[in-house]
Amino acid sequence: MSEESRKARQFWSRLGLPGLIDVHTHFMPERVLHKVWDYFDAQGPLTGGLAWPITYRKEEAEREAVLREFGVRAFTALLYPHKPGMARWLNGWAAEFARRTAGCLQAATLYPEPGVEAYVREAIEAGARVFKAHVQVGAYDPADELLRPAWAALAEAQIPIVVHCGSGPAPGKHTGPGPIAHVLRQYPELRLIVAHMGMPEYEDFLTLAERYTHVWLDTTMVFTDFTEDFTPFPHRALPRLAQLGDHILLGSDFPHIPYPYVHQLHALERLGLGHEWLRAVCHNNAAELFGL
Repeated sequence: MSEESRKARQFWSRLGLPGLIDVHTHFMPERVLHKVWDYFDAQGPLTGGLAWPITYRKEEAEREAVLREFGVRAFTALLYPHKPGMARWLNGWAAEFARRTAGCLQAATLYPEPGVEAYVREAIEAGARVFKAHVQVGAYDPADELLRPAWAALAEAQIPIVVHCGSGPAPGKHTGPGPIAHVLRQYPELRLIVAHMGMPEYEDFLTLAERYTHVWLDTTMVFTDFTEDFTPFPHRALPRLAQLGDHILLGSDFPHIPYPYVHQLHALERLGLGHEWLRAVCHNNAAELFGL
């Protein structure tokens, strides 16, 4: 067992947990994954021009093994299209990956295009337990009329959807709290997980989580040294974060992160919000949300 794995297991063991549940991890078809890595290597515009070395640049089986060694007992395989015609194919791959991968919460995705309602309902019927939408990469308005039946289907099925809707690390045309808040006004029962806690509009997205029963925020990359250098979480908002402990979920962005996985865990711990808050965030909230 690696030293990092030992530290990760020490973290959740001293909290009295059976392991971790990470709601924001990525597994994708290999050619798609390598294009994503190439984009990070090239410091593409959506990375904010930041140097972004991929810490876990490994083969698929090795990446699965790393998560298991860390004690991650449930995780996602989030993927997303950047253009029309990709989503149904990605959903088929994700369903097959979940069938052959113990502990994986079957994922699916969507894009504003004709037929989106049909393939979203197909994915739900095929067992999808979590969806992913990437407003920044897809460069679309989440309130697009084409998506309305898809949001309605997800709200009806009570399936959570992880949405990258904040404007970090670089803003997109439709990022920020406004567009997704419009969707929530139309579909208040939608189970929305805001990726990266909505960085850098942290406080606006905290407000959405305070306002809507079915809005959660994931911790992906937030509070780490890497993120604190360019978009720090405001210290004044820590009391609100503490109060929202049952609406915060552990996310990591594994394997795309530019630092060791265990650093995300220690970054949460050093907030000083207590063991009860950490137990909820790192396991219990997601266990309840996904019925684990």
